[in-house]
Amino acid sequence: NSSDSVVSPPKDLKKPRGKKCFFVKFFGTEDHAWIKVEQLKPYHPHKEEMIKINKGKRFQQAVDAVEEYLKKAKGKEQVSLFDIGCHRLSERLVPEPAEVFQSLMIDAFVLQPASSMEPISKRLKIIEEDTGSTSIQAADSTAVNGSITPTDKRIGFLGLGLMGSGIVSNLLKMGHVVTVWNRTAEKCDLFIQEGARLGRTPAEVVSMCDITFSCVSDPKAARDLVLGPSGVLQGIRPGKCYVEMSTVDPETITELSQVITSRGGRFLEAPVSGSQQLSNDGMLVIVAAGDRSVYEDCSSCFQAMGKTSFFLGEAGNAARMMLILNMVQGSFMATIAEGLTLAQATGQSQQTFLDILCQGQMASTFVDQKCQNILQGNFKPDYYLKHIQKDLRLAISMGDSANHPTPMAAAANEVYKRAKALDQSDNDMSAVYRAYIH
Repeated sequence: NSSDSVVSPPKDLKKPRGKKCFFVKFFGTEDHAWIKVEQLKPYHPHKEEMIKINKGKRFQQAVDAVEEYLKKAKGKEQVSLFDIGCHRLSERLVPEPAEVFQSLMIDAFVLQPASSMEPISKRLKIIEEDTGSTSIQAADSTAVNGSITPTDKRIGFLGLGLMGSGIVSNLLKMGHVVTVWNRTAEKCDLFIQEGARLGRTPAEVVSMCDITFSCVSDPKAARDLVLGPSGVLQGIRPGKCYVEMSTVDPETITELSQVITSRGGRFLEAPVSGSQQLSNDGMLVIVAAGDRSVYEDCSSCFQAMGKTSFFLGEAGNAARMMLILNMVQGSFMATIAEGLTLAQATGQSQQTFLDILCQGQMASTFVDQKCQNILQGNFKPDYYLKHIQKDLRLAISMGDSANHPTPMAAAANEVYKRAKALDQSDNDMSAVYRAYIH
């Protein structure tokens, strides 16, 4: 579409009588709506209010995009939704139109959410029309009307634990055809009721499906799933795709990649950063490596389960990156627990410690939720303590292989081992707190 063209509102879309509005239309989609000027509000003064009211994947993506836009503003930190929406300059070009679109979504709530939040390479032009409304257009927009368009490929999923359950639920919600298997078969029942199909063995799932994902606890479980009796490898045929989502060491990934491709299969590793809650919300971060064409074939699946995905090149790179990420997270959680217990030991209020922490530079949803759960004595697993300790152990081993020191991770690992000895393995990682009070 020509960037000079002006889009007029459809005749059947009536403009609200007596209201000053903007007409919004995105090329390549059916998205269009009237947005009343009064619906647009400055971003900063209303940000916290909006976040409290709206809790969902699309809204969080919008907030993230606006924050990224403001970071790029370079000295124009006061840019707000009202400035973007109402500043009428006939040739004004606004960077990152997808982010402006999401900005409008936050305060207007009249556009249907776009399923793809990828940046659009073209520029957005704001044009004053004779009608008194403003047409906002994006040439060659990548935004899609409504929900995700699911792939027509048959999807298999092995492992319905804390992470896998949320992933499968979101795949089904977005219309994917999914066949499931779990070592404890009863866990499949709920997903069968939601429309999933049942595979009797991993090999059967792979043979029935075009792309099979797996998400299990550790390297041994990942190997057994592929190489064991009635395992994945027995179902692999030329063209079959296998996606390993478990957080394991790069050596395990190399081994699995080799055996899958030796049978003509295609291999991708795609471990996820997140928790049970983020998995349920479809807000995981996917870190992938291996066969680029498989990564592209998984596009709609990754959109369903996560807020963003990264492709890091050859197989093994995603495992390395995920272990580093989890090493940092695990070490940080142990440090927070240490701070809370030191506050208590020195007669300071733990709640006040948390309140101060959450007003400073380290403020985050992670810190707030984990600390509140600790103070409430709630250690229901959102990410198993035994799994974060496993990740720390693997990261330390990776550091040894690279002849790189990891003293902070090593210290944190000892605290988690202490927590495991106190029977905290199946509790949330925040139960590392108990290692300091026993």
